Amino acid sequence: MTERVAIIGGGKIGEALLAGLIKSGKPARDLVVAEKSAERSAELTGDYGIRVTDDLADAVEGARVVFIAVKPDAVDQVLQKLSVTDDDGESERITVTLVAGIPTSRYESALQAGSPVIRVMPNTPMLVNEAMCAVSPGRYAEDEQVDLTVRLLESVGKVTVVPEKLMDAVTAISGSGPAYFFLMVEAMIDAGVSLGLTRPQASELAIQTVRGAGALLSESGLSPVELRAAVTSPGGTTAAALREFERAGLRHAVNEAAFACAEVSARTARRVEVESSGKGVQLGVETASETQ
Repeated sequence: MTERVAIIGGGKIGEALLAGLIKSGKPARDLVVAEKSAERSAELTGDYGIRVTDDLADAVEGARVVFIAVKPDAVDQVLQKLSVTDDDGESERITVTLVAGIPTSRYESALQAGSPVIRVMPNTPMLVNEAMCAVSPGRYAEDEQVDLTVRLLESVGKVTVVPEKLMDAVTAISGSGPAYFFLMVEAMIDAGVSLGLTRPQASELAIQTVRGAGALLSESGLSPVELRAAVTSPGGTTAAALREFERAGLRHAVNEAAFACAEVSARTARRVEVESSGKGVQLGVETASETQ
């Protein structure tokens, strides 16, 4: 990869992307971060040997791809600055947003006419290079530009391309999904303590169990149904536990949770579009992305 990349925002997600790109072989000279905090800038420069600037226009100069990794309430300011910066004239600059809840149309209307925009829903496992990123191209993004974005994001995990109309569903499954998983582990640890284990013992047992189960699911080639059946003996201990999950309505709860998450995601996007209509780049987004 030789394309120059600018990352706007040096927070956790911005740093995770930066670290993944460097680990994948991206030369530090082809990376630049725009970050306001002097302390944070010093940390990134010291840890990764890349250039960090507090001047957004300077950061994006000559960049082929610009990743926006800021909180939603900072997007309006970023768009204002990006809208008056020119690309290098040789290859059209791609704007890739990692910000939750803001549709590509909002970026397209704020940037120069015809600007290619690609929306990404990452999740927090990006912090350990195990992200699940969903990519949705805007109206002006070409296949080659989408392919380039996918290749860059593969440095921090897996990537899938979906139409933007499915982004609410993506948010419900992978974007917010880690929180569902963490809640389940928390409940398993509490149950272990109730059964007499110390909290450190219960934590080690639960965390390694779900880690191993995830690896088995990912690498075995078997479906969740097949793996569950393999560990469930008729009339045995696992069967008794699973019967209680079904009695408590686990499947229904997961389904209702996913639909509730998707609805809030859709409401947020609708509010952004309504509030931004006729107001320049004033976004009015109240909820910050959990992935930032």
